[in-house]
Amino acid sequence: MVKMIMHGCNGRMGQMITGIVEKDPEIEIVAGVDIYDKQLNSYPVFKTIDDVNVDADVVVDFGAVAAIDGLLSWCEKTNTPCVVCTTGLSEEQINNVTKVSNSVAMLRSANMSLGINTLIKLLKEATKVFAGAGFDVEIVEKHHRMKLDAPSGTAIALADAVNEAVNNEYTYVYDRSTRREQRPDKEIGISAVRGGTIVGDHDVIFAGEDEVITFSHTAYSRAVFGKGAIQAAKFLCGKAPGLYTMADVVE
Repeated sequence: MVKMIMHGCNGRMGQMITGIVEKDPEIEIVAGVDIYDKQLNSYPVFKTIDDVNVDADVVVDFGAVAAIDGLLSWCEKTNTPCVVCTTGLSEEQINNVTKVSNSVAMLRSANMSLGINTLIKLLKEATKVFAGAGFDVEIVEKHHRMKLDAPSGTAIALADAVNEAVNNEYTYVYDRSTRREQRPDKEIGISAVRGGTIVGDHDVIFAGEDEVITFSHTAYSRAVFGKGAIQAAKFLCGKAPGLYTMADVVE
């Protein structure tokens, strides 16, 4: 049985993961961390990670950006592996994750969905076939109207997967309205749609002569990210120090 600390347990994702873990016989939450203790949890909740007095095998982090530095310091001090799911980290904080991974196992990915990370794996293979045959690549991502950043980090991760397969020959374009010219060959167009309550929808389009192949992923609930985080937590237990990603989980 994997013993897990839920960092950010009373947030939307923290509570969703709590519900998923309750039905999983392979993992249990032994403690939560959240400054706002407004939920009734089946485990003890501490205001900060430094207050935790419960032994655990791994931490899953869906907390606030401001809390990440303290969490990383605690993980390094206690030699506790951590799945970092919090987004919007600064370059300095990302570098700190890398530094801590020299002494303890850390996992961080742009998207925790098992489906998206399997798609990334498939795209690398598909690109080797289609790029050489002259197919154009376009990515369209759709999210809810409240999402602040565009394009999404997942869309960039998908573009990077395609680009890595061809030794980074492509450039990215996000808007063609300011130019009037034929589409260049070595280009990936990335378009963002914002509206309603769309959780996450990504299409990677390979458009060739007389045929189009589209790889699609649709998230109907944020639960897909929670399920991926739980799989990552199970994977990370017992791993040697290092910086892992969801690509390692789906191998």
